[in-house]
Amino acid sequence: MSASAALSKAPVEPAQPHSGRSPAYLSLIGGILCIAWSAIFVRWTDIPGPASAFYRLLIPAMVLAPTWLLDRKAPRATGRTQAIIWVGGFFFALDLAFYNTSILRTSAANATLLGNNTPIFVGLITWLVFRRRPSAAFWVGLALAVAGSLVIVWGDLVRGAHLGWGDAMALSASACFAVYLIATEQVRGHTGTLVFLRWAIVSSAVFLLVLNLVLRVPLGIPSGRSFAALLGLGLVSQLGGYLALTYAMGHLPATVTSVSLLSQGPLTAVLAALLLREPLTAPLLIGGALVLLGIALANRLKSPEQEANAALCEAAEGAHGETSG
Repeated sequence: MSASAALSKAPVEPAQPHSGRSPAYLSLIGGILCIAWSAIFVRWTDIPGPASAFYRLLIPAMVLAPTWLLDRKAPRATGRTQAIIWVGGFFFALDLAFYNTSILRTSAANATLLGNNTPIFVGLITWLVFRRRPSAAFWVGLALAVAGSLVIVWGDLVRGAHLGWGDAMALSASACFAVYLIATEQVRGHTGTLVFLRWAIVSSAVFLLVLNLVLRVPLGIPSGRSFAALLGLGLVSQLGGYLALTYAMGHLPATVTSVSLLSQGPLTAVLAALLLREPLTAPLLIGGALVLLGIALANRLKSPEQEANAALCEAAEGAHGETSG
């Protein structure tokens, strides 16, 4: 999953004064490091992308299962909230399936950098569906991100790396996650962190299981190394990474977290060069820099999914007003 995935995981609390933010900054750094390893773990699993995506969610779902008992006295999520989370879970499942498969069909760095384009897709969906015109900074960011993506894809085509299908899947993952963000933005603000995490992970795991069964993807774990990589993917990248980022986002300004999360792409590229012997090519470096700069511009000021949710609320209020009239 892309770095911007972290923005979906929990309600955000008011930021604390600067003097008390040291633990939050440490959590932010730790969370980014954990997530940067996800592409490496996926490559080490030696199983198809949809299968590793399923285990990535099944493992933390099993770890979080006992927390149902801790929340017995807490208010339960309404049926509407659960339905929205399950719809979001469907697109989150597609996001992980596309992203994990893209890592096996292109370089880990390419998949991670292209998978970070979620803010671009959120802005486009907001404009096309809700008719909410993005700012000038967004259009500049879109142009840079598209240019960077084309450079990265061109580099893959030159090397003959699966004719760019891995890059296309990474971009598809970004688009699916954009829909997930828009679908669940409203409920995240009034749903407890553990409640939201549990429902999101369980719903996505169920959809991934169905997807694997329909596609007849084998779910067998071939070796001890694969099992260890799946544990790392589920416990380190998914559970540990997003719990750390959840805490950080509750205590730091959105501008700090959104920009900091972009460092996941370069970190993954360095790890892939060291551990997977993937070359840091000129198209990757140039295209990656353009993509990251474009996303930073598109993610300026307010998070794009909040803009989309505001447009959704305005549309709902307008429809209500017309009905009342």
